[in-house]
Amino acid sequence: MRVEKPVDDKVEDLLRRRTEIVAGGGKAKVEGQHRKGKKTARERIDALLDPGSFVEIDAFVEHRCREFGMEHLRAPGEGVVTGHGTVKGRLIFVYSQDFTVIGGTLGEMHAAKICKVMDMAMKVGAPIVGFDDSGGARIQEGVDALSGYGKIFYRNTMASGVIPQISVVMGPCAGGAVYSPALTDFIFMTNKTSHMFITGPQVIKAVSGADVDPEELGGAMTHNRVSGVAHFVHAREEETIAAVRKLLGFLPANHCEHPQIAETGDDPRREVPELHDLVPANSQKSYDIRKVILPIVDRGEFFEIQRYYAINIVIGLARLRGQPVGIVANQTKHLAGCLDINASDKAARFIRFCDAFNIPLITLVDVPGFLPGIAQEFGGIIRHGAKMLFAYSEATVPKITLILRKAYGGAYQAMCSKDLGADQVFAWPTAEIAVMGPHGAADIIFRKEIDAAPDPGAMRRQKIEEYRNLFANPYEAAGRGFIDDVIEPRFTRSRLIDALVMLTGKKEERPAKKHGNIPL
Repeated sequence: MRVEKPVDDKVEDLLRRRTEIVAGGGKAKVEGQHRKGKKTARERIDALLDPGSFVEIDAFVEHRCREFGMEHLRAPGEGVVTGHGTVKGRLIFVYSQDFTVIGGTLGEMHAAKICKVMDMAMKVGAPIVGFDDSGGARIQEGVDALSGYGKIFYRNTMASGVIPQISVVMGPCAGGAVYSPALTDFIFMTNKTSHMFITGPQVIKAVSGADVDPEELGGAMTHNRVSGVAHFVHAREEETIAAVRKLLGFLPANHCEHPQIAETGDDPRREVPELHDLVPANSQKSYDIRKVILPIVDRGEFFEIQRYYAINIVIGLARLRGQPVGIVANQTKHLAGCLDINASDKAARFIRFCDAFNIPLITLVDVPGFLPGIAQEFGGIIRHGAKMLFAYSEATVPKITLILRKAYGGAYQAMCSKDLGADQVFAWPTAEIAVMGPHGAADIIFRKEIDAAPDPGAMRRQKIEEYRNLFANPYEAAGRGFIDDVIEPRFTRSRLIDALVMLTGKKEERPAKKHGNIPL
């Protein structure tokens, strides 16, 4: 006579249920994902986290919708995989929408799963990474789906500046779904398979009659180059996920911690002789600012952010003596390095991120001013430029500024001058600190003398040289204490590191208030 083993039966039932959940939408839909060059929700988590570290939460959650035939529809895992694991041994929370299950659409319980891991991440102080691959709100659930989005948006906002939030858009992301990524710190996209838009091509055609391709409207390069919504783009999902892991290595777990110092093996006292004549003496000539950044930072490793957007300014993360730092630098190869609307927004947001997570700021200055023009004035360059002034002034992390060449007018202030709270300001001998360039200054100051001269051209050249000798150097500013030291370019790396070490224990308070009112 066979003896029943009820416990074994229950375990078998558990394993059967778990197998069904892990299978997601089934073999055919999984193969459909792969044909599009996309990984499944679980494959993405496995690629992100350290092997064997993933702990799933809420695998057995199911939807409660009973309308429009949903009572007969099973949705394994409710279309999203949630849990936690580690990246290089550090705790990370994660959610990954499963497009093979009802198109990864978001309903009440789908949102509840995401909210739960967000709440846990906040409680324990750990970063959260979300993989977005969804058809949007689950229409059958109506207002419950909309409520789910609202709850996620609220948590994104509460977590902002408390824990790092990273969105990885790996498929469609439309309608209200786009606002959660937009509220997070960084957005990664994969070229040709990631899309973000408020209204898709069909809606735009219905409303305006305009035909637009989905890739052109909301593809990865559109948001990396044109809109500035996204921060990173890679050709394949594997590269995208590897970049997320790399980014996490620069960041602390939360706002109470400092980024981890890594052993890079790069000599802090290393001289950089190639910087000696890298910057052209002729201020009218351009150069690639990356050629200044790479020799200075540890191992020449610079993790650039928003590489394709507002390319007249360069931002990114690097290490000096193993210490993560944020770098903001003018790019003279584009618009002569002028600050414009988009560059101001790009820099200000990055500055505030670094300040929120205790990442020191290094600012490299070669800026002739704010970009002149009717479009810039009408577009609100005053308001946008003020964001940089606000962000730098508000920041309490160590702030080190190096003036390479031009530093003119309001843009000199906007690039973290001593007056905006820079802790240390260095300059190369090629630095020029003035209200404006010698040519423009001479035309204004000496206009009458030039016009009255027998040879106006010769007189203008003379006055330009006179102004250049007086102001087109770092010594007037250094004489007034606006520059702490004029340094040889080859010693740049060691001087920046010395300043960072000196500022390790920096503490700076701001007036007690609810919050400031940045000029958005």
